[in-house]
Amino acid sequence: MDAYAVGFARPDRWSQDRPAGESRPWHAVEAHRPTSELDGEVELAVCGAIVQVWGSQQWERVGTGRTACPDCRRLSGLGQTPSLRRAG
Repeated sequence: MDAYAVGFARPDRWSQDRPAGESRPWHAVEAHRPTSELDGEVELAVCGAIVQVWGSQQWERVGTGRTACPDCRRLSGLGQTPSLRRAG
C-alpha cells in the first residue's frame, strides 16, 4: 500500500478494549481512493482501530508525531525510516 489517509480515534468510536484516554489518537488508513473522498468516513485503520478519516491531514506528517499510533507507523512503513530505527 502506497497511500494512507489519516484517521482520528474519536471517543465515541473506541472499542471496549481501548482506553477512553487514548494518548495516540492518530492512525493510518489505507487509501484505495482519493483522501478527499474518504474525508469524514468511518474506516478501519491498519492497526484495527475504528477511526474517522480527516482528509486534510497527511499521514507522512502526522504519523511521525508523538500522538501517532506506533502500530500504524510500523505497518505503514513510517517506522522504517533511519531516524526511527534502533541501532544495533
